[in-house]
Amino acid sequence: MASARASKSLYIQVLIAILLGVVIGHFFPDIAIQMQPFGDGFVKLVKMMIAPIIFITVVVGIGKLTDTGEVGRIGLKAILYFEAMTTLAMLIGLVVGHIVQPGAGLNIDPATLDAKAVAKYTSAPHLGVGEFLLNVIPDTIVGAFAKGDILPVLFFAVLFGVGVANIGERGKMMLHVLEEVNHVLFAVISIIMRVAPLGAFGAMSFTVGKYGIGALANLGILMACFYVTCALFIFVVMAGVMRLAGLRLWPLLRYLKEEFFIVLGTSSSEAALPSVMAKLEALGCARPLVGLVVPLGYAFNLDGTSIYFTMAIAFIAQALNIPLSWGDYLLICGVLLLTSKGAAAVTGGGFITLAATLSTLDGKVPVTGIVLVLAIDRFMSEARAITNLFGNSVATIVIARWEGQLDMERARRVLAGQVVPAQAEMAA
Repeated sequence: MASARASKSLYIQVLIAILLGVVIGHFFPDIAIQMQPFGDGFVKLVKMMIAPIIFITVVVGIGKLTDTGEVGRIGLKAILYFEAMTTLAMLIGLVVGHIVQPGAGLNIDPATLDAKAVAKYTSAPHLGVGEFLLNVIPDTIVGAFAKGDILPVLFFAVLFGVGVANIGERGKMMLHVLEEVNHVLFAVISIIMRVAPLGAFGAMSFTVGKYGIGALANLGILMACFYVTCALFIFVVMAGVMRLAGLRLWPLLRYLKEEFFIVLGTSSSEAALPSVMAKLEALGCARPLVGLVVPLGYAFNLDGTSIYFTMAIAFIAQALNIPLSWGDYLLICGVLLLTSKGAAAVTGGGFITLAATLSTLDGKVPVTGIVLVLAIDRFMSEARAITNLFGNSVATIVIARWEGQLDMERARRVLAGQVVPAQAEMAA
């Protein structure tokens, strides 16, 4: 009961912090901009914990498996699901952008675009598919943890877990130690979550103070279309997928409300990754499956980002009076299916991916066109991150049900608000 009250108190505090950040950012922008370290500091605190939590969760989960071939099967099913959902998200973004045409009527001359504003994105090297796959293999074990990249850590964790599973009885002592360390790590996460309101306040204050709410009026149609499209994707597409899995979406959204507000305040879905993994496990998803699917999803299952990419390209073309055929749109989707996979691994990866995609259109749409969405990108990141968060949560539940590794009775009890022992232990 005490843990439930603490959980409720946390998301109320985060919500108040977000609203306070908007007020401070609007009325006292100079002060608000100086609040940025609070937001950045909180995200860094959480990211500090992600690599060791993923490593231990995956190693312990795989180490307890009797059939290590199960790992490859789960990974393959996850990739197939991710590709299907991200493709659908891209197509939805294109259709909405084509029908609503948020960029129509702006009549911007491409010659007036400021190439310097996006030079660091257009000149930055984009990771090709081969380079992206090679980067999954860390140069050194220590380097994988030092850089904090999810996929290299996951790659080593899978190998290490299989190794532990293969040595039989001798690996049990190590698994016991790692499980105890995992409890300590989540105890540290619970401490970090206490400063989530401060992090949300700092991030929101900086965003509103630096970019201003009034400056968004001219691009309001694009923002509104994007937010509405993300909402429809969540409440229609994801709700349908959850129904197929035998559960309902709304109770899941209510169950993840704390993570929702943390992501809303920080604009980073990674800020909620450790607690999402813990909650999905408490929901009834098997630990090794959670440890594999969630980190993979953060690299491959970017539903909100996929909607953003296609809608932004449609907006840029319309604003510059450049007609695109459905053949061009299909080419865009095909290219994005490859280029977007490296977006999560590079700072500013979203803009680099947009630049790489536009460059494949034979110069039809100038790469410098991404400057048109540069000003509002920060305000659209909340919807991207929230959609990615829920997309990965739904994906984990669906794949767990697909694999027969979801305790449906426990899932229904948890989503109905009945606290089960594992959930109470996690929230304490």
